[in-house]
Amino acid sequence: MLDFLSQTPAWVTAGELADLLGVTPRTVRSYVTSLKLAAVPLEIIESGPAGYRLDLEAFALYRSSARAQADDAETPRDRLYALVRRLTESPEGLDVYAVSAELFVSDSTIDADLTKVRQLLPDTGLTLSRHGSVITLTGSETDRRRLLSRMFREESSRGLLELEAIQREFASESLGAFKTDLIAMLDSQGYFVNEYGTNDVLLHVAIAIDRVTRRTAPVTADTAESVASPDAMTLALAALIVRHFHVELGTGDLDYIALLLKTRVITPGQDQPAQVLIESFVRPEDLEAVRRIVGQAGDEFLLDLAEENFIVRLTLHVRNLINRAQGRSYSHNPLTRSIKTSYPMIYEVAVYIASQLQRQEQIVINDDEIAYIAMHVGAHLQQQSRREDLVTCALICPNYYDMHVLLRERIERVLGDELEVVSVVTRSDVDWKALDAKLVLTTIEPQSPTEGVIVIQPFLTEADIDRVRKAASRIRRLRRRADLKDELLQFFDESLFARNFHADDETAMIRALGERMIEHGDIDQSYIDGAIERELMSSTAFTDNLAVPHSMSMTAFRTSIAIVINDTPMPWGENRVNVVAMIAFSAAGRKSFQTVFDQFVEVFSDRADVQRLVRRSVDFASFIDELVHLMDQ
Repeated sequence: MLDFLSQTPAWVTAGELADLLGVTPRTVRSYVTSLKLAAVPLEIIESGPAGYRLDLEAFALYRSSARAQADDAETPRDRLYALVRRLTESPEGLDVYAVSAELFVSDSTIDADLTKVRQLLPDTGLTLSRHGSVITLTGSETDRRRLLSRMFREESSRGLLELEAIQREFASESLGAFKTDLIAMLDSQGYFVNEYGTNDVLLHVAIAIDRVTRRTAPVTADTAESVASPDAMTLALAALIVRHFHVELGTGDLDYIALLLKTRVITPGQDQPAQVLIESFVRPEDLEAVRRIVGQAGDEFLLDLAEENFIVRLTLHVRNLINRAQGRSYSHNPLTRSIKTSYPMIYEVAVYIASQLQRQEQIVINDDEIAYIAMHVGAHLQQQSRREDLVTCALICPNYYDMHVLLRERIERVLGDELEVVSVVTRSDVDWKALDAKLVLTTIEPQSPTEGVIVIQPFLTEADIDRVRKAASRIRRLRRRADLKDELLQFFDESLFARNFHADDETAMIRALGERMIEHGDIDQSYIDGAIERELMSSTAFTDNLAVPHSMSMTAFRTSIAIVINDTPMPWGENRVNVVAMIAFSAAGRKSFQTVFDQFVEVFSDRADVQRLVRRSVDFASFIDELVHLMDQ
């Protein structure tokens, strides 16, 4: 609840929070009461007729004080983490009765905690066994460290792993200076550095130093995913660790940390042209596979993805991704949620690429890794010309010592990514009706206030710039939504609309909606199977309110949308959604996919708008009315 409130400046009702969390409004009110008591004397949550809102300044103070008291915390979660750490440090096992006495809890409480520990172990390579009162954690040192790393990440705030939190947990104040020197060393050796993955590796460094200092088992060379004989980077890494921590790690530890750096943080070939990268770093079979998959994605989504630098750098990333997936050591991406919500089309292209890689390499690619592929795709597409997104602008500035020239230069310099100046009027007797542009910037007052006309100063001010940006953004949004409305409304049919229709889970909902679309003559069974396969790759809940199940193959007989509006949200992936829209696209609808998919998600991104639509869409006709109203805003 705190995570959600910290990202939502507006007031949120108890009912909205209850829907989001899957609890009752009464439970939400008890949560709020507990938080207020815990934060005394700080008032971290404001209450009022409109609901609840977080006081961000008070919340920051509360978090700081909570961190300072972390060592004294005795919550069930803290106890569980302490128990796991003790198990990883005690190869001979722990006595349940001794642990319960040390932690001042009952034996049954420890037994309950051990049940939670077992729930953490699937896919870790570790097993928990008990003989009499002695409990033992069995597995390799590498797997023990992975478990500690995962638990620490789950304990940390959602998002980017904080260096300060790692230093505090492992009493390693030198970690910040070590990171600075590590990045400088990697940069000097010609590597690109992924800052999003750096702190993940620093966490492993801190764990390794902590466990070696405590004289637990080192990672041995034959159990680590060892790299070849020490190279220049590994030797430099060893020297940095000795300099900052006064600890000499063994070969296995150094190899493992070097492997993490090579698969999570660095990519060779900084400032090198594509041909040099191909000759020096890229495996021909990897390049051929990525070129083929990217070509298929470009054909499927009608995108130009054939640029050589993009393909080569994606190939370097894919090789590291495959190595991570094979070792079950995925790289965390703090931007996954925002990429998925803000750029659903780009994320969808990444899902397609990931699905082909997954099938080819027999690996599993998770959401975080898909988001990294999306970052490559998005960066490439961002570089392509987007002049169609610019808002046309007319400038009115009566002539005086070429002032209009200076003003136009200033506008194009600071607003060139928003506007295209298509005409400049230097007369004071303006024919306002003859101006052919979406936006008019004028230094003289118009005859009467008109939408799309903004009065600015001859010397552009920061306030002018802000107003123009907001106006341009609104024009673009309305233009996109107008295009969407024309495209979208033809895909709905009353027979494919349902109100308060529920299913047990995502797969059951997809099957139920798919069967309706089969009866309607839009798809066949293979499309339903494809939609379920796509859902298993990555949840199609792109916002907190909306799920958009669909197949990655555009094999529908015709493009259509089956939609469900529910008063009570249903679980969908990690979200709870009120609206489920199963979209079926035909091969002829590829161009529509780009228009509809991105903008459809955008329309449903505002929680207040969606709640209004849910309340007022009592039947198909009112749903269409509300949707049109939503798109015209």
